[in-house]
Amino acid sequence: MHAAFTRCRQPDNPRGLLWVDVLITRVLAKLEPGGAQLSLLRVARALAARGHDTRLLVGFATPEGIELARAHGIEPEVMPGGRNVQWRCDPAFADWLRPRLLDADLVHAHMFGAWWAAARVMPAETPLFASEHNDYAWPEAEHWSEMADAVGRVDRFYAHSPGARAGVLKAGMGEDRIVVGVSPVDGLDAVARPGLPRPRIVYTGRLTEDKGPDVLVEAIGLMAAPPQVLMLGAGVLEPQLRARIDALALRDVIELLGWQEDPGTFVAGSAIQVCPSRDEAFSQAAVLAMGLGVPVVGTRVDGFPVTLAKGRGLIVEAGDPAALATALQDLLDGRRRTDVIGARAWAQQYALVRVTSRYEDDYLDRVVPLAAA
Repeated sequence: MHAAFTRCRQPDNPRGLLWVDVLITRVLAKLEPGGAQLSLLRVARALAARGHDTRLLVGFATPEGIELARAHGIEPEVMPGGRNVQWRCDPAFADWLRPRLLDADLVHAHMFGAWWAAARVMPAETPLFASEHNDYAWPEAEHWSEMADAVGRVDRFYAHSPGARAGVLKAGMGEDRIVVGVSPVDGLDAVARPGLPRPRIVYTGRLTEDKGPDVLVEAIGLMAAPPQVLMLGAGVLEPQLRARIDALALRDVIELLGWQEDPGTFVAGSAIQVCPSRDEAFSQAAVLAMGLGVPVVGTRVDGFPVTLAKGRGLIVEAGDPAALATALQDLLDGRRRTDVIGARAWAQQYALVRVTSRYEDDYLDRVVPLAAA
């Protein structure tokens, strides 16, 4: 075991006699620039400042994902020739993990293919935590029976959306092991960078189909006099989006700014943050905007109605450019409003220091009894 122990009572140690520095082994199905990946990397960096190091084992990674991990102080170990195992049961990934999990203090696996593989091969005495952000929209074959085999091995499951929770309940996981997953949101104190257009609509997210940036472009094309639109992010839809922006004569309205390390400085002071997702468990983009006092328009998918409940944002149907255009214009013209004050207060629960403390407490509650024994 890698944990380091000091047998003395410390005033800031609520657990009493045992202070533990833990090596956390994280298993990730897919490493790319994205909300789930940013979440775990931010927590890992914050935990490192508290003495808990992280080892990152990855099934598949993009070059951008590897650079993102390095920027957070972690050198990932990626399975050679790996493929995206987010929604797959890959025995080769499990076999690759097996020797690398033998000396883990604890394992936290992210995305189904990762926690399925870890559950299959890791030592029985090692605690296994699992996280799932999305509903189980299997792109190929369904894996409910394989999930049923794995859920009994998971000590604590972080469900970041209603769909993620419903899926593991369906597979037989006990409710006592399921908790609401919380992702940290960085930049809640951001200040708008100078020189940005006002008013402006912002989009922050991957340029992929699930995030719906194409829906936003179509919606802007339906508006009579839209304000400037800044789209932050990168992804496979970028060429298609540029072509559509040109076809709609929106080049002077919509600007694609690529991946930005500090999106909060673009979001702060904006008129609207739009999140036109077709699939969304928990939107860091939405919560960041809420924390900065920016009205949010989201879609009626999975966890979004919870995030934007009680007037914290506006909800439209996914994949409906006309409905989105109407909601954007209504906000701009003042016909509809969101509860900006309530949204800002609600978003504070996702501050990095609070989320980091929660995970640290969960990890040590499992590791300390094992170490003491």
